[in-house]
Amino acid sequence: MNNKATLGVIIGNRDFFPDRLVSEARTDIIALFNKLNINPIMLTEQESKLGGVETFRDAQRCADLFKKHQEEISGIIVFLPNFGDERGVAETIKLSGLNVPVLVQAYPDELNKLDVARRRDSWCGKISVCNNFYQYGIKYTLTDSHVIHPSNPLFTEDLLNFVAVCRVVKGLRKVRIGAVGARPGGFNTVRYSEKILQRNGISVTTVDLSEILGNANKLTKDHAEVKAHLDKVLAYAPAGKTPDEALIQIAKLDVVLNHFMEDNSLDATAIQCWTSLQQNYGCNVCTSMSIMSENMLPSACEVDVTGTLTMYAMQLASGSPSALVDWNNNYADDENKCVLFHCGNWAKSFLPDIEISNAPILGTTVGVENTYGALSGRTPASPLTYGRISTDDPKGVIKAYFGEGNLTDDALNTFGNRAVAQIPDLQGLMQYVCRNGFEHHVVMNASKTAGILKEALGNYMGWEIYQHA
Repeated sequence: MNNKATLGVIIGNRDFFPDRLVSEARTDIIALFNKLNINPIMLTEQESKLGGVETFRDAQRCADLFKKHQEEISGIIVFLPNFGDERGVAETIKLSGLNVPVLVQAYPDELNKLDVARRRDSWCGKISVCNNFYQYGIKYTLTDSHVIHPSNPLFTEDLLNFVAVCRVVKGLRKVRIGAVGARPGGFNTVRYSEKILQRNGISVTTVDLSEILGNANKLTKDHAEVKAHLDKVLAYAPAGKTPDEALIQIAKLDVVLNHFMEDNSLDATAIQCWTSLQQNYGCNVCTSMSIMSENMLPSACEVDVTGTLTMYAMQLASGSPSALVDWNNNYADDENKCVLFHCGNWAKSFLPDIEISNAPILGTTVGVENTYGALSGRTPASPLTYGRISTDDPKGVIKAYFGEGNLTDDALNTFGNRAVAQIPDLQGLMQYVCRNGFEHHVVMNASKTAGILKEALGNYMGWEIYQHA
């Protein structure tokens, strides 16, 4: 994922504070942004006094600048090298019309520099700026420390987390998801509201599974695209004992799914699998889904649209692939560990021992020979962020939960895609999931990004968020 970000920058100023504080802040900002590969959009020192924002005229100039770059700017950061003018800062954002996340930073004073020549009062100024944001209805993010210098490594962490929040918000406000096929009849758990999603900028494009399978059946093994996609599949994962005819079926389906995504400019998919694909086409779609997820085009099975939405959100937060999993089994008598499992569609970032295989459980009803394309592999120890977005139709809202833990290397003798998760107060989490009507599907990501997701989805998207401690 390209982590290049463009942020609008406002340097707040008040004229009875030393001018040099604004000039020093400008130097600090440029150095930090260059180091982190962030593109700043801010007034020059010729467009306002030292490039700061203080008067209403300054606010107009800065707002006009932001409007010219509105397609690029994913967030705005307010720097307060001194108290700043809270009206000028708030009016800049209001006049710009940008509906993006806003981070508020304030410089710390030094005990031996509280004289007129170096006094900042940014501690107080930040409270005033936030008060004005609250009055204006502007949503904003705070640094962990009330005041912090831009050169402090902890501010770098604040800033990078904010950039991730901006990515999540920008991405979710325009995401396009493809729903391939009907929800499996036995899976009421993956029902969702398209209308609630659309109100939040999330579009769902549907297609009947018969169209996908019909177009796949029109292709032959000699078709150039089929050959190219077969090569792609074989380069992606060892074929194991998968028969050649099954590999060709997988490749044909992959061609058609890719066309569907390209034709509709989709960012993610949710695909009907259980059990129509096996009965009517003769293979699993897991390998194609894994390839898409690995390539940052997340794909969830069982037409779990809000599941793939969660995958996409986590991917935006972390910059790495996500996987849809089942809260599946207890791990012996350890109350803070459980087994995560699915037939086999996880991105290969989670599966160092990846192999194309079959789905034994599904095979008991449709025949194992019709389930090739499922992947086998064990996820090793890594950081873990887990969570789930869901539409709560009776309430008319989108809700979600997120938390962090770890994936472990504990012994696990089973098949499919599998992992062992260790989560603090797992029993309390399961109580929350069950009492609040969440699905049995959850999403995992090898990161520690629950706080980013809570800020992006709760503060800026306005969804109901629970973060498990």
